[in-house]
Amino acid sequence: QVQLVESGGGLAQPGEALTLSCAASGFTFNTYAIQWHRQAPGKERELVAGISSNGNGNNLYADSVKGRFTISRDNSKNTAFLQMTTLKPEDTAVYYCKAIMGRSAYWGQGTQVTVSA
Repeated sequence: QVQLVESGGGLAQPGEALTLSCAASGFTFNTYAIQWHRQAPGKERELVAGISSNGNGNNLYADSVKGRFTISRDNSKNTAFLQMTTLKPEDTAVYYCKAIMGRSAYWGQGTQVTVSA
C-alpha cells in the first residue's frame, strides 16, 4: 500500500522556522521525484519546491519561498523534507508532499502550517 505521510506542521510565529517531513512507503522511493505543494484557504494549490529522484542537480523553488525554504531527501530513510525559515503569515497553508515518476503520482494527506503572531 502506497503511503506518503507528512508531519512537522503546526503553529509558528512570523520569523520562526519549521521543518516538514514526508515519509514514504509502498513504492520505490528513490525512483520518484518529490515535490512540496501548498494550498491556502480560498486559493489554488501551488508548487512550492521540487527535488529529483537522486537529490542531485538543481532543486526547484517558487519565487515566494526562494532563499527561505530548502527541500531535501534521504533516500536511505525514504523521507523528504522541507525546511522553512523566516516564516511569513502568507506561508499559512496545508502543505502536501507529492511523489512523481512519469505518469505515476502519489499525494500525501497534508499537514497544516499556520504562521501567526
